[in-house]
Amino acid sequence: MSLPPSSIPPRPAPEPSPTPARESGVGVARAPAVATRIFLWLRHFWPAPLGINGRERVRFIAGAVLGVLLTAVLSRAWAGGNVHGPWMLGSLGASAILVFGMPSSPLAQPWPVLGGSTLSALVGAVCAALVPDPAIAGALAVGLAIAVMVPLRCLHPPGGAMALYVVLTAGDGWHLAVFPILFNAVVLLIAAMVYNGLTGRRYPHPQRAASRTQVAPGAFTAADVDAALARYNQVLDVSRDDLEGLLHLAGRAAFQRTLGEVRCADIMSSPPFAVEADASLNEAWALMRRERIKALPVVNASRLVIGIVTVADFMRLANLDTHEGLGRRLRTLVMGRAGQPSAVGQIMSHPVQVARVAQHAMDLVPLFSHGGHHHIPIVDSEDRLVGVITQTDLVRTLAVAVQGRDA
Repeated sequence: MSLPPSSIPPRPAPEPSPTPARESGVGVARAPAVATRIFLWLRHFWPAPLGINGRERVRFIAGAVLGVLLTAVLSRAWAGGNVHGPWMLGSLGASAILVFGMPSSPLAQPWPVLGGSTLSALVGAVCAALVPDPAIAGALAVGLAIAVMVPLRCLHPPGGAMALYVVLTAGDGWHLAVFPILFNAVVLLIAAMVYNGLTGRRYPHPQRAASRTQVAPGAFTAADVDAALARYNQVLDVSRDDLEGLLHLAGRAAFQRTLGEVRCADIMSSPPFAVEADASLNEAWALMRRERIKALPVVNASRLVIGIVTVADFMRLANLDTHEGLGRRLRTLVMGRAGQPSAVGQIMSHPVQVARVAQHAMDLVPLFSHGGHHHIPIVDSEDRLVGVITQTDLVRTLAVAVQGRDA
């Protein structure tokens, strides 16, 4: 059953071309264009809103407050009477934003927080000791901290602040790396693990997915994602596998939009041809040849699907190891011979994959593309057979939907 062609709204009549401006008015005409370009350029400074709801916002804020508070209390207690010394660093607030607000970010994982902060502090100590000018030492400390963090896979933005802090304060960077920097980071990470786990966020967040045996439905593969990232060649604040998952979800949504609200009831062949399990092979084969179909659902007396018989099932049992012609072997099978199956129920495939009449047609794509199915029986709310959808039906539906979208 094909979909009705999409109605195409009439195109509006073209507007009359404006009268060309006189030469003396060219400057007046260019002024608004320049102002528009400046306005559009300034809009780049106003970022898009974060895609989180109010509940996630509260979770984020509460986690940062609790994490920083716990770190502050324990660090101050560890410092003992030396409350005026550096028992906590301001860059920890930036780390808290990452580990509580973006727990899936590669920059917020435990090793970047620990390694990026501590190693950067050590780099700052080295630069402060070797370079007398604090301006030059600070710049070198930040650059060298990045140079260390990238190959060691511990890139953490607050690490640059750690390196600069050690240089500018002219403190003992070797001791600062242990306390308060390492101590602060450890306490904050423990708080982040507990809090994110209790609030439904995985932390540490897996940065490499398990190897996939099947390619997810979509218009691209994992190799395509790797090629795109190599071409983009910039640091992304999202893991490669999370990015691939988001792209697949976007592709699925786009595919759903293309198919619209097309459901199985809209494209299935109905009423379907079917046989019961005790039907003879001769009867089933004759029905398939007469109606030019390649599969027959097998039902019981209540029209419940219990199996399916296909041309492939006949071929498989047609004694293909003999030297007779294929036609003779099939004839022998359907006419019956001693020791050969005689009823449909003896050669049918079961259990059989079915779909609901109200399901979206898009739900059948993975069944056809990766499930190895070519015919899907469609059942109603009471599991009774009401139709059949083939690969051809789905491809025809998609072609019609695409034509309607491009029209």
